[in-house]
Amino acid sequence: MKKLILFTLIAFAFFGCNVNLKENQKEISAVDTIQIFPRGELITDENFKGKAWLKTLVTDKETFDLTVSNVEFESSARNNWHSHPGGQILIGIKGNGYYQEKGKPIQLIKVGDVIEILPNVVHWHGASPEGTFEHLAISAQQSKGTTVWLEPVTDEEYNSLY
Repeated sequence: MKKLILFTLIAFAFFGCNVNLKENQKEISAVDTIQIFPRGELITDENFKGKAWLKTLVTDKETFDLTVSNVEFESSARNNWHSHPGGQILIGIKGNGYYQEKGKPIQLIKVGDVIEILPNVVHWHGASPEGTFEHLAISAQQSKGTTVWLEPVTDEEYNSLY
């Protein structure tokens, strides 16, 4: 009798957890499809590979000494190596992305991740091959200067995670 009760409790706990996981997956999937900010304009310069869209959200550099932008990358899209004289903060808001500092391995960026990039650190960021990626990009201390763009990220560098 004790074994039957124990088996029943374990089965209930397992199936109860499984239902909760399925409900949470539905919530996460719904969040992935929500467009929080407008897509913005397609970026057409030589500093990006693949399609990416930019929507600048905060532009008052004089008052705040920063800019805030929403950037959406299609699958495998990325920007060139670059640095920011005042540093940058990235906040993942949709999908999975990549971030890499020169000389270090690629880091996966997920929804809710915050990447703090110190001033003048050479890096790149973009979408993983699995799907689109969206992040907020906060460029700090704009009075120190604008983005310093460098060479493109090679396919070998981009694919070095695996």
